[in-house]
Amino acid sequence: MTSDIETLDALGLLCPLPVLKARKRLKSMPVGGLLRVLADDPAAVIDVPHYCTESGNKLISQEDTGNHQIYVIQKT
Repeated sequence: MTSDIETLDALGLLCPLPVLKARKRLKSMPVGGLLRVLADDPAAVIDVPHYCTESGNKLISQEDTGNHQIYVIQKT
């Protein structure tokens, strides 16, 4: 597993773009890689965890900063 965390800035993007961009980025990452997704779309609170469940990738953390959310996803 790598200790580097890639960041995807999906701020300002509406559903389904944050998840689609995360999926595309994760495809190019090695197994075990970590992706930090920044999103402010209210639907991301549902969409990102659902995507992780459906894709088999692991949602490591989910944090709400007040004006946006931060998700850390590990590619499996």
